[in-house]
Amino acid sequence: MTQDARGAVEAAARISYGRLLAYLSVRSRDLSASEDALSEAFAAALRVWPVAGVPDRPEAWLLTTARRVLSHGERHHRIRQGAAPMIELAYEEAHARAAPDFPDERLKLLFVCAHPDIEPAARTPLMLQTVLGLDAGRIAGAFLTSPAAMGQRLVRAKARIRDKGLIFEVLGPEAMADRLADVLSAIYAAYGTGWDAIAGAEDGVRGLAEEGVFLARLTAALLPNEPEANGLFALILYCEARRPARRDSNGAFIPLGRQNPKLWVRDLIIEAEGLLTRASRSGVFGRFQTEAAIQSVHVQRGVTGVTLTAALIQLYDLLASRHPGLGALVSRAAVYADGGKPASGLTFLDDLPPERVATYQPYWVARAHVLRLLGLAVDAKAALDIAIGLTEDPALQAFLAKGQGKTD
Repeated sequence: MTQDARGAVEAAARISYGRLLAYLSVRSRDLSASEDALSEAFAAALRVWPVAGVPDRPEAWLLTTARRVLSHGERHHRIRQGAAPMIELAYEEAHARAAPDFPDERLKLLFVCAHPDIEPAARTPLMLQTVLGLDAGRIAGAFLTSPAAMGQRLVRAKARIRDKGLIFEVLGPEAMADRLADVLSAIYAAYGTGWDAIAGAEDGVRGLAEEGVFLARLTAALLPNEPEANGLFALILYCEARRPARRDSNGAFIPLGRQNPKLWVRDLIIEAEGLLTRASRSGVFGRFQTEAAIQSVHVQRGVTGVTLTAALIQLYDLLASRHPGLGALVSRAAVYADGGKPASGLTFLDDLPPERVATYQPYWVARAHVLRLLGLAVDAKAALDIAIGLTEDPALQAFLAKGQGKTD
């Protein structure tokens, strides 16, 4: 029973943490207090469930327990903060048994985390921690900073939400549009974490891809006339369509250029093409629209049998000029090399600041690929060794060790 109960608590944390936290935060208007209350609820579950048994609805049990903790805290602070949040929580607790489900408030919380009063550098990390449950250490790694510095940044951001009394409400289209770029970046970062999760990774990490799909779909439905919302959703769907072809039956890694298009999910590709077409009608550049267009070029190989490298070069040039992220710059170099211009690709790579690329695995994979095309086998091998050392996925390590070229 103890082991089953602990497993149930862990499953609830993986599946429901972000949804529970968003629901509590929207109602209490205090993100830090909601996190503390939810932590106490999970701690209580670890104490109670092994003795009393796992409840029929673990998520509802955790929500009720956390609301009680919040309600008690509100009573102690109602003079300073006002009684409305406490009254609302108490009312909802009294009627909890009559409500079998609770609304998903994660998207609302994402837009709160993107509030103009929040430090720009803290917005996406805050979303990743609060809505998707990533810890500060994992977020710090993604943003190339220390866990301590990231932890301090997140604490300041949560205090800002509390002290400024930032409003948790449904925003109008104009306010949503102003914050949309940060929200979309957080959704894509979450999806990327799940997409790149190695075989055997925790379910919670791999499940972030599913959360990314859900939030991207929700955002596109909420803002159907926002081209970047449609662009991001299209981009994610293209990637999801190729998921079945990324590994063979033995779990071995298969790069994009060698995937069997027959394994790609046709319905997802059709949906993505429709979203990209809708987004393109705006005639305005967007990072996610451009990245989705790149994926569209790749999936056309399933129809034509060839990859239009010239089109990829044009799109990567556009992306690099308007949104020069490290991933885009590295990918442009590899595409130039594939288009018969490896010297240009190497120049692009050499122009990147060494401190930015030192631990960026895709850079070293691309560099090895470009150097190999230039006939510099020894240098290519050295770059590939670095790439392998920066790779955690055993299947990808095995692929790289064979010197078989670039990945996705």
